[in-house]
This record gives sequence, structure tokens and C-alpha cells, in this order.
Amino acid sequence: MRFDGILFFPVTPFAADGPIDHDLLAAHVEAGVAHGAGGVFPACGTGEFHALSAAEATAVVRTAVSRVGGRVPVVAGTGGPLGHALEVARGAADAGADALLVLPPYLVGAPAAGLIAYVEAVIAASDLPVIVYHRANARYTPDAMRRLAQNPRVVGFKDGIGDIGTTQLIVRAVAEAGRPDFAFFNGLLTAELTQAAFRGIGVELYSSAAFAMAPEIATAFYRASTTGDDAARLALLDRFYTPLVNLRDETPGFGVSLIKAGLRLQGVPVGGVRAPLVDPTADQERRLAAILDAGRALL
Repeated sequence: MRFDGILFFPVTPFAADGPIDHDLLAAHVEAGVAHGAGGVFPACGTGEFHALSAAEATAVVRTAVSRVGGRVPVVAGTGGPLGHALEVARGAADAGADALLVLPPYLVGAPAAGLIAYVEAVIAASDLPVIVYHRANARYTPDAMRRLAQNPRVVGFKDGIGDIGTTQLIVRAVAEAGRPDFAFFNGLLTAELTQAAFRGIGVELYSSAAFAMAPEIATAFYRASTTGDDAARLALLDRFYTPLVNLRDETPGFGVSLIKAGLRLQGVPVGGVRAPLVDPTADQERRLAAILDAGRALL
């Protein structure tokens, strides 16, 4: 599976009375693809996977697949309790997704053998290839990834922990398994802040939550990063991404909440976040608006 460009994680818009607004979701996905997204990842972290039922997740994926129309890969989220993960995986396959992103299992810690078994159970639930998400309680060792990479249905690795040394060892382990087709990407919160370090170990792809609310800024950063325009990259880093990260770190869950707030500030009525996340205060929204203005002033 090939990705060429920023990996786009759309939000899940909610109508005022609670249900998903699929018309708005379709427009949001279309806007991201039009801005050059290299892949669309619906019903994942930014899309509040944690707060969606299996039926809702399947419906979100179906809407995204319909709007993307085969222009770029669509990778659906799955994970959490094993039974839920299997149901969501089957639903994503029925909805036409191209692959699955396997989020961590629910709550429990597990040894490497247990994580391998979890991924293999998800693989068995459908015919879709999978990307594993290295985050929280799902910490894959180099040996675990070497074993998983021997399965051609495992096609990628997303790092959400940020241990560069371990990720480098995993990259090498997968190479030793004979998988030049494997996709690696930086999946840390606000990945732009750390992407220069990941590029140094050969990880060129990254997910961008900021792309969902400010695709023109995220695309400018991506262009600067991939063409070696350090002046433009550092200006965006200093005046947009660093202040955004500082605001994000004020409240747990703001990696999602601020993205939805940024869209609302632009008149896109995506609604608020579902519990247990919380929306920004009026003062935090005001500061977010200033950060967005500062980023756009650099374009």
C-alpha cells in the first residue's frame, strides 16, 4: 500500500442532537483529499474512535470510502476490546476500506506474544491488510514486529510513543524480514513537532491532525519539510506548531478537541467532542484563533 502525502485523520462531526452528520463528514473528507492528502484515516483517534459504536464506526468509514472514490487509500480504525475490534474490522471491510489501523487493546497490559495474537485475531476477522499502532499499552518490540512483518497482511507501523531508538530498531527488524514495501509513519500528537527526528531514521510519512482544521498550513509545512526549505519549516514550527502544542498540553484530549474547535472557528459546524473529552474554554478558543491567524500569516 502506497501513501504519497500527508496522512489525513478527519474528525467525526456530530449534529446538535448527537448523531453523526454524514453530509458534513463527506464534505470534510472531500476538502482534505482536495488539499492533497495521501491517505484518509476515518474513525481513528482524531475521529473519536473511542466514542463510536461499531455501527457508527462502520457508517463513518462507508461515508469516507464513498467520498474518496478510490483516489487515495482509506484506512479505518479498529481496536479496543477484542470483540469490538473484530466487529469493527468486519464492518470496515464491508464498507469498502482499503486497510485497518489497529489501535491498542482496551486497558490491559500484555506481553509481546499477546499483542501479536491480538493483531493476528484482527487480521483473521477480514481480508484487509493492517497497520499496527505502537502507542500506550500496545508497545511492540523489534522482535514482535519482525514476526508480524513475516505476514504479508501486516503492511505498516505507526509510532505513537516517540522512542526514536526503539523505532529505529523496528525499522531495521522489518527490513531484515524482507519487507521493503512496509509503510512507517510518525503518529505522535502534532507529529510536525518531531518529524525532523523521524526523517533522520528513514520515517518519511506522518499523520497530521492539524491538517484536518488547517490543511493549507499543514501542506505548507509538509512542502517545506520535504523540499528542505528549513527557513519556512522553522518559521511554521516556531509561530504555529509550538504554540499549538503548548495549548494542546493544557488539557488532556486536546489533540482532538482543538481540531474540532479550529473547524468551528472557521464556520464548519462539526459539533463538540463526546465524553470523556471536553471542549476548549472561550479563552482557549480565542488563543487558538490567534495561533491559526499567525500560521496563515506565514503562507
